[in-house]
Amino acid sequence: MFDVIVIGGGPSGVTAALRARELGASVALIERGRLGGTCTNDGCVPTRVLAHAARLMRETAQHERYGLLGERPQLDFGRLIGRTQEVVYAIHEKKQLHKHLESSGVTVYEGVGPARFVDPHTIQLDDTADRLAARRFIICAGGHARRLPFPGAEHILSSSDVWDLRELPPRLVIIGAAATGCQLASVMNTFGSHVTLLEVAPHILPGEDEAVADALQTNFIERGIDIICGISGVAFAEQVDGGLRLVYDYDDAKHDLETDAIIAAVGWPGNVDELNLVAAGVKTERSYIVADDCLRTTVPHIFVAGDIDGRMMLVQSAGHEARVAAENAVNSLEADGEMRAYQPLIVPHGGFTEPEYGSVGLTEKKAREMGHDIVIGLASMVNLDRAVIDGYTTGFCKLIVDRNTRRVLGAHVVGEQAVEIVHLVAANMVAEAPVENLASLELSYPTYISIVGLAARRAVFYLGLMKLAPEWHEIGPHYAAEWERRDTDAALS
Repeated sequence: MFDVIVIGGGPSGVTAALRARELGASVALIERGRLGGTCTNDGCVPTRVLAHAARLMRETAQHERYGLLGERPQLDFGRLIGRTQEVVYAIHEKKQLHKHLESSGVTVYEGVGPARFVDPHTIQLDDTADRLAARRFIICAGGHARRLPFPGAEHILSSSDVWDLRELPPRLVIIGAAATGCQLASVMNTFGSHVTLLEVAPHILPGEDEAVADALQTNFIERGIDIICGISGVAFAEQVDGGLRLVYDYDDAKHDLETDAIIAAVGWPGNVDELNLVAAGVKTERSYIVADDCLRTTVPHIFVAGDIDGRMMLVQSAGHEARVAAENAVNSLEADGEMRAYQPLIVPHGGFTEPEYGSVGLTEKKAREMGHDIVIGLASMVNLDRAVIDGYTTGFCKLIVDRNTRRVLGAHVVGEQAVEIVHLVAANMVAEAPVENLASLELSYPTYISIVGLAARRAVFYLGLMKLAPEWHEIGPHYAAEWERRDTDAALS
């Protein structure tokens, strides 16, 4: 009998197994497919390869402006998909997960299963006669792309099926305009597809700050992406001459679209169905395992981490959850073992769209709903020298600051390197430092990250911590560096 069995070999499973071994437990890890999980194999890593290719194509549009003459390159979509697999293999080779786990003392069962509970302390590996027992379990079985249940759904690709495409669809419909849908829409539009984006919510990126959603939606429309928000649902899909026909409900009527491919990016339920959780007594809700703040399921010796608990659904969160779950699982082996809670308060995230967006903490709407008296520090990329140099002046940095504590409650960035920029604010938030710390940082010039200093100094001004002559009051909310001045605020927007 093992001390701990970890089910699932993605970021959360590998991290949980290694942490449990660090604490001295005997550990087995079970993975039905390839180690690395969705993110490495068909999620974040290959998607970022597509986004990188889109960035390279975007750069070519500026060549003549910077004196670089010649024909713009053409996309070979099949070769690009091949490159995504090369990168996935390179990431696997770099990580050497199997070797790393075994050298750390973890017993690895790869390419077996799925694992199914026989009773609360025993699992069966379906492909073999093997049964394994443990005192503690950590379920890190991840999730999968949701399939839509309507007639003709067999014609719909999931986000995980994109890697099976060998040609770029001239016309593409994407159902779902959250992070995954928007990234795919942005990339495919850059490659040359005519993209239509369908969303049930009133606007794209419904979980983000409204300023981010508005900026991305405006930019998408300017680039020729058709956006239809507020649909009631999809009625059916069918094959027609030359492609597919999708019928959807909008404004109490049925509308149709003819297209060459349809991708659904409408959710990520947990992989709970094949685990036979009933035999273990583990409760599930809405396709996720129910767990408390210590990541303990309804069965005290079974813990959970990663996408399957339906919390944050991010790689960085999966790793953090895994460490908490592993420590609690191992500590619970002792009668007086200490348990700690997982509290995902500050989790920077973003999307590699065009332009990028990055966020951390509360949105403006949420901050106001929670009763915070806030000030907004806002700076525009149009005022940033680095953005002018590079020719990419779309975007902004928005800081949401509590007036009483002067701490940053949230940050939302749109523009070049937005996903990287937001981490500076996240570090300030973790340190519980006041916004004037960000305002006083001597950030390198010329950089994109210096926009944080501009936004922070604006917040400091609104807090009454920085005195300005009357003339500065007229500059408006998007003011630039202190040594710059424009005649009207309209010139800055």
